[in-house]
Amino acid sequence: MAKDSTKNTSCGDGEVCDPSKRDFMVLAANGLGVVGACTVAWPLIDSMNPSQDVLAQSSVEVDISSVQPGQQKKAMWRGKPIFVYRRTPQQIADANKVDVASLRDPQTDKERTKPNHEEWLVVVGVCTHLGCIPIVGEGEFGGWFCPCHGSQYDIAGRIRKGPAPQNLVVPPYEFINDKTIRIG
Repeated sequence: MAKDSTKNTSCGDGEVCDPSKRDFMVLAANGLGVVGACTVAWPLIDSMNPSQDVLAQSSVEVDISSVQPGQQKKAMWRGKPIFVYRRTPQQIADANKVDVASLRDPQTDKERTKPNHEEWLVVVGVCTHLGCIPIVGEGEFGGWFCPCHGSQYDIAGRIRKGPAPQNLVVPPYEFINDKTIRIG
């Protein structure tokens, strides 16, 4: 008569073992191993989340109610200066006259502003060449001039002259109301 392998087997020293108990012990040990690994790994994984001060800077609200046409307001977002510029109707018209095909980084003025808020240009105030801070109202194009290496941006923040490879970056932003924008 053949021995039934699903029944009790010898564990050694003449003891009889139940395989279902052995399977349970293996599963229990593996389960505890997974829980232990998660207990060790979770603090490491959680440490990769942004800190509270970074989360606080993830968005910033800017009051634009006092900014007059032709003026700029500066704000800080994620450690970078943000230029919020209120353009005049003439400046908007000048920006729309530019042949986009002639630009190094071709973008229309409409692509760089929000619909129904074309008078407002919001850009990261860092030159795309080597990270200097451009000066508003300087240069040949009425926008920004980078004093470090001579990059010049127009009133739409588009690179027009100099070594900068790209336009000034437009950060994610939205108008909360007519007096406030949220950046980030």
